[in-house]
Amino acid sequence: MKLITAIFLTLFPLITFANSSLPANRHIAVQGTAEVLAKPDMAKISFEVISFKDKSLDAKRDVDDRVNLLLKGLSKYGVKETDVSATSLSTYNDDDKFNVESGTAINAGYVATRTLKVTLRNIEKLNDFIDFALSVKINELTNIELMSSKAAQLEAEATQGAIDNAIVKGGKLAKAFGAELGKIYSINSNSNRSSYGYGADNFERIVVTGSKVTRNPFEQGRYLQETITFKSSINVVFDLEVNE
Repeated sequence: MKLITAIFLTLFPLITFANSSLPANRHIAVQGTAEVLAKPDMAKISFEVISFKDKSLDAKRDVDDRVNLLLKGLSKYGVKETDVSATSLSTYNDDDKFNVESGTAINAGYVATRTLKVTLRNIEKLNDFIDFALSVKINELTNIELMSSKAAQLEAEATQGAIDNAIVKGGKLAKAFGAELGKIYSINSNSNRSSYGYGADNFERIVVTGSKVTRNPFEQGRYLQETITFKSSINVVFDLEVNE
């Protein structure tokens, strides 16, 4: 009599299924994975507006003026005001300088700051929009997140791909041991994640002083060559059918 107690796919660590209750009967546990690549068609750009003035009110007004200039030019790039989010404006005394003789801080003026996030729905206008934002003295470009307008659809495709992959893996391994996949016993640990061509981890900040850009790592059209990867994984336990 041919006896198969259990078949376990060893391509993945046992810990993957540590939290899953496994059946006492013959079974096989597999992990299916899949990824879908897509070209980004949207971008979320983060800016920071900073102003240094002798008076707090002047610093606030300067930041307000720059933000208003940005808002007025949005329509040219297909951006609606609803695609812009901004933190509340903050001001503080710039007392970093120190008088060694008197042992007191020197009031060097006031700083006003505000952070903006703009969703650009036409990525082909990304370079021009960044140039425009810097031209109205939006001081710092801190992050670019590439996105897809079809993200939900692509995530669903990746999940379906992981399901199909688990079935194929399980079927091949079971067949190799003279068995067939039976009913699904459990489905666990489905995970989805996305990775982008540019992000906070690999983006170099651009700082603008007056009208001069201190460093510019960009090349025209560079963003359009990047891709977004949608990844999905799923753990499945199948019963095994064995011809005794």
